[in-house]
Amino acid sequence: MDSDNYELDHLLSQGETLTIEFKSDLKSLPDRDLVAAVVSLANTEGGNLLIGVEDDGTITGVHKNHTNSTGLASLIANKTNPPLSVRVYLFEVEEGGVVCIHVPKSRQLVSTSEGLLQRRRIMADGKPEAVPFYPHEFAQRQASMGLLDISSTPVTSLSEKELNPLERHRIREAIRRYGGDTSLLPLADEELDSALGLVTNINGIRHPTIAGLLFLGREEILRQHVPAHEIAFQVLEGTDVRVNEFFRKPLLQTFEEIEKLFSARVMEKEIQVGLYRVPVPNFERRAFREAFVNALVHRDYSRLGAVHVRLDDDGMTISSPGGFVEGVNLQNLLVTEPRPRNPLLADIAKRIGLAERTGRGIDRIFEGVLRYGRTTPDYSRSDSNSVILRLSNAEADMDFLQMILRQEQLIGRTIPLSSLIILSRLRQERRLTTADLSSSIQKSEHETRSIIEKLVESGLVEAHGTKRGRTYTLSAKVYVKSGEKAEYVRQAGFDTIQQEQMVLSYISKHGSIKRADVMDLCMIDKDQAYRLLHKLKENRKIIQIGRSKGTFYVEKK
Repeated sequence: MDSDNYELDHLLSQGETLTIEFKSDLKSLPDRDLVAAVVSLANTEGGNLLIGVEDDGTITGVHKNHTNSTGLASLIANKTNPPLSVRVYLFEVEEGGVVCIHVPKSRQLVSTSEGLLQRRRIMADGKPEAVPFYPHEFAQRQASMGLLDISSTPVTSLSEKELNPLERHRIREAIRRYGGDTSLLPLADEELDSALGLVTNINGIRHPTIAGLLFLGREEILRQHVPAHEIAFQVLEGTDVRVNEFFRKPLLQTFEEIEKLFSARVMEKEIQVGLYRVPVPNFERRAFREAFVNALVHRDYSRLGAVHVRLDDDGMTISSPGGFVEGVNLQNLLVTEPRPRNPLLADIAKRIGLAERTGRGIDRIFEGVLRYGRTTPDYSRSDSNSVILRLSNAEADMDFLQMILRQEQLIGRTIPLSSLIILSRLRQERRLTTADLSSSIQKSEHETRSIIEKLVESGLVEAHGTKRGRTYTLSAKVYVKSGEKAEYVRQAGFDTIQQEQMVLSYISKHGSIKRADVMDLCMIDKDQAYRLLHKLKENRKIIQIGRSKGTFYVEKK
């Protein structure tokens, strides 16, 4: 890394961010300021501190006091509590050098030896700043890293007598309605509370937990003891607000009322597939339920702010306070193991039947959208403060849906999510490589290739080319059944005679052609392009000029 200034250029080009900090060293950066900057990075997302760089990214050089990498690492370890281990690199540049201190994200809070505790945040203008880390924020960080389950915290100022017994009846009804854990039904009230973790015993007195209040608490008690609990349901038509309801009631009651509001706005069409009529909703109910329950049970209850469900002309947005928990991000959302922010709350939701028991509710959300040919659920607006899900209500692609339903009838089971994502992307983007599809299903290229080849065997997908140049399209039968024969020809490519004519026409118009041009023109890999050009040479239609990378071909006169 010392000799690779490409890494430095890459860091500088990003400017200051939540994970990158620049510090001038013209007057020798004081140890106190240096350590404080390291602490603020460690208490946020980790990152890189560049010493010898101005705020605008200009390199002005590192002071001689900071050129000793080992000494800097020791200084930081000695002046942080608990001691923080960092990696220090020196970039040699004409301006005098830049020191990069790579700071890991700490799983526990770190302060300077003087007791200064800071974190980083993004200001309204998009620039980062270091701010004090206040005690009330400690729980948020611990919860996001899976070190604290706020929902299991007992509320010692209350006893179980202050809970609402009618909500226990609602829990039992939910278990029957949603197919929950029926072994809970015969239990007495006290046994049910204990089995679900709604109540905990401390010194012989039974106190409700935060989860217990969320399910069994009266509204006035919830307002006092769980002030962060708030849910909003909004319906917009253009700029007009048609519905704007806020709820602070127990979770199950709120869930049922919002589900009624949502269901009233679900519109369905029907299509005939074989002997069956299949409903096609503008919003799939199971996908909504999983997304909404996820927002309720995974939100950060130490952070004020409502869970929002908003329907507008373009679709539905569901947002909840608190970013993704530690280890979950946009790049592994589909494949990472479930990591609930509130494990007790998540467990109760699964046992009641509200949430997917496997913890893979995300699969149902994606399936409930993609099988209708709509765009992929969009989490891209999520940040460290909130998780935001956007679901499209675009018109369903009936041809795509019929293809999925016919295949499921044929194989006798639901198409796996990874296969559904691949088929959806091929339908939308027509022709893709293994690498393109690998990022979509968040699996390795080897795993992706195996999934695609099974789709090829099923007749839904066709492969074109070999090795690295291998690409995939939906098969001819898929396009034919949807009445798009010409579209298939455009995507699948052309036969050899057509390819030869295309190459000759290209040369006639441009004077010459290279192998790379042939690959782009005929949508083939380099080996296929080589064989095509070789055949044209043998037939004396073109001649080769030059060798190696400079090779090009012209028409034989």
